[in-house]
Amino acid sequence: MIRRLARCIREYKWAALLSPLCMVGEVAMEVLIPLVMADLYDYGIKMQDMQVVAAKSGILVLCALASLSFGVLSAAFASKAGTGFAKNLRHDMYHQVQDFSFSNIDKFSTASIVTRLTSDVATLQNTFQMMIRIAIRCPMMLILALVSAMGISVRLSLVYCVALPILICALLCLIPKVFRIFDRVFRTYDKMNNVVQENVHGIRVVKSFVREDRETEKFTSVSGTIYKDFCKAERIMSLAGIPRHITFHSARHTFATTVTLTQGVPLETVSKMLGHKRITTTQIYAKITNDKIRRDMAALSEKLNSVFKVAQ
Repeated sequence: MIRRLARCIREYKWAALLSPLCMVGEVAMEVLIPLVMADLYDYGIKMQDMQVVAAKSGILVLCALASLSFGVLSAAFASKAGTGFAKNLRHDMYHQVQDFSFSNIDKFSTASIVTRLTSDVATLQNTFQMMIRIAIRCPMMLILALVSAMGISVRLSLVYCVALPILICALLCLIPKVFRIFDRVFRTYDKMNNVVQENVHGIRVVKSFVREDRETEKFTSVSGTIYKDFCKAERIMSLAGIPRHITFHSARHTFATTVTLTQGVPLETVSKMLGHKRITTTQIYAKITNDKIRRDMAALSEKLNSVFKVAQ
């Protein structure tokens, strides 16, 4: 299967090779920066040697720029290779569908084929991009960090010998559970596509027999199943320490609601900090939580108690 999928890389193989190489360079710079900072403090700031401070600071700037450049190039090459791989895979799958026999047509439903050509290809694209980036980054970070730790202190680096087997055993126990959940999710995707397809194709029949509520219930049930399975998988992944992507949109929500508004910063100030021209735009990101209401009411109660007294 892997060989068959690898054939879809084709003209994007150079991008697929350059992305992990740039990732290795980025990891090397990230491991080198703390060592240079240690030398900057030990031999420059501590010894009050400005020449060493200037030299190490220049090296830090160069390492940071090199790490940034390697990271940007790695992401660019990975995106090009991933999208090209998905394009070729989708092309090959579509042409394979054209050659289906009657038995294949009976075996695979239309909803299943649509799922394979859309969400499954997108999943493989993301997996391929993670393989040529994260799958290279993590082992290289481990190896280079272990070498650096052994160079500093061999005894302290023995912690890796205890921690690694524990982490590996935990991952081996949790990953099969996640795989089973995602396998069930993809089968549920077929059901959801089938529900949508039936509703769209028979929309006149649905309206004629007033079955809109029933179709809505069917879709809500299938969609809710997918939601529950994804939530369960995410909880297991969080236990395994598998990172999830935090988008800029989520960061704005967290900043506006949790960091500022909940801590007593006025909504007008939050709007100005986010660069919004209208308060209504800020209200999309800044939500009034129950904790904030409780704090505000407690503060109001204290003020009222200090000003007014209940008559005896």
